[in-house]
Amino acid sequence: MKRRKRIVLLACLLVVLATAWVGLSVWRERRFLSQIQTAARRYRVDPMLVKAVVWRESRFRPEKQGLKGEIGLMQIQEPAAREWASAEHLRAFTHEDCRDAGTNTLAGTYYLGKLLKRYAGTDDPIPYALADYNAGRSNVLKWNGGPGTTNSAVFIQQISFPGTRDYVRAVMRRYALYRFLSGLGWS
Repeated sequence: MKRRKRIVLLACLLVVLATAWVGLSVWRERRFLSQIQTAARRYRVDPMLVKAVVWRESRFRPEKQGLKGEIGLMQIQEPAAREWASAEHLRAFTHEDCRDAGTNTLAGTYYLGKLLKRYAGTDDPIPYALADYNAGRSNVLKWNGGPGTTNSAVFIQQISFPGTRDYVRAVMRRYALYRFLSGLGWS
């Protein structure tokens, strides 16, 4: 009898912990929804794609800092942040301003939108833009030879950095999930 009570207690504890974890995840994802939607509208990028990038880059933690100086929700590096600030004519801008979630999503979405336009001549610009966002243009130029120049499935196979290939696939899977959930009325 004691063993059965322990098992029931353990099962209850696991349910409580799982519920708390799911609740925290949902709260994190919805916490920055308005900033994501504002940036997505401004730069004409699907908000579900922006949300998927935020998920992969920071798991919705605005305080996150990368090893190469990337900061915030979308892990913005200083050159990308300065490019955005210049395009927006922001004179008093510093990279540290990207610690603000609204500023970070604006800068990151601007940059992502620029990359999507860069690869508009492909069958699906998203994998190319994500690889560029993660590993830089010079690496994308190495990987997009032959049929991979315009065929995104071939391009993904030609990505020689396993981490970048995994990044592209993970963001695309999460993007598909968010689009599906959005179709059900879940943001």
